[in-house]
Order: sequence, then structure tokens, then C-alpha cells
Amino acid sequence: MKRFFLPLAILALAAGGCGSSSKTTSSSTSTPAPASGSSSTASPSGAVTIHMQNIQFNPKSQTVKVGQKVTWVNEDTVAHNVTAQSGGTFKSSTFGQGQSFSFTPTKAGTITYVCTIHPGMTGTLTVKP
Repeated sequence: MKRFFLPLAILALAAGGCGSSSKTTSSSTSTPAPASGSSSTASPSGAVTIHMQNIQFNPKSQTVKVGQKVTWVNEDTVAHNVTAQSGGTFKSSTFGQGQSFSFTPTKAGTITYVCTIHPGMTGTLTVKP
């Protein structure tokens, strides 16, 4: 019986000691998903990410504040761009998977935008003061 418990005790002590060094380690924290059901993400600095997935902007509509950085990230295997149609002035170059484009609104209003490569891929950015 002692032969069985001794290895378990040693294993428990070894596992308890894992990770206890003076070295600095990093950890990631998870931010809960927004209650609205949108899948954009906001960083601690307030920046917002809009995902480009399945030839769609996700979310299709997003509300931000003046001065809040918005970044579109291409998660598709095809190239995209982001171009304001009304209410704003921005136009990205074409960018591929894993690349991004950012815009920071300077005034309140509603901005409609499109991927000109995929005209059915549209979105709306509502900018609050």
C-alpha cells in the first residue's frame, strides 16, 4: 500500500511546485463577449476590431465614440479593402489574410463603408460624441 501512495505523494509535490520560479511569466486574460451579441472586440484602450470573415464584416454594424480606433482584420483567404461610402473619408489599399486597416473617427455621425472588391460586403459605423 505504501508503494502506491509514495509515488502519488511525490507526484503531487512535484506538480504543486511547477511554475514557482522567480522568472516573470505572462498570462492572457479573457474579456467577456459583448452582451449585444456582436463579435467585435474592444481592447483595454477602447479600440474596436471588426472581423472580415466569410465575405462579411462581423459585426455588420458597430457603434464607437469619436477618437476610438477601429481596426478591420482580414480573416478570409481572399483579399479585401475598406472604403467609406458616406459620412466619412477613408480608403484602405487591398490587404490579405492576417492583415488589417485602422481608422479613428474625428466627428460624430454615421459612416457606411464597403469592400469594393465584394460590393455586397457592407457595414455601418455609428460614431457617438
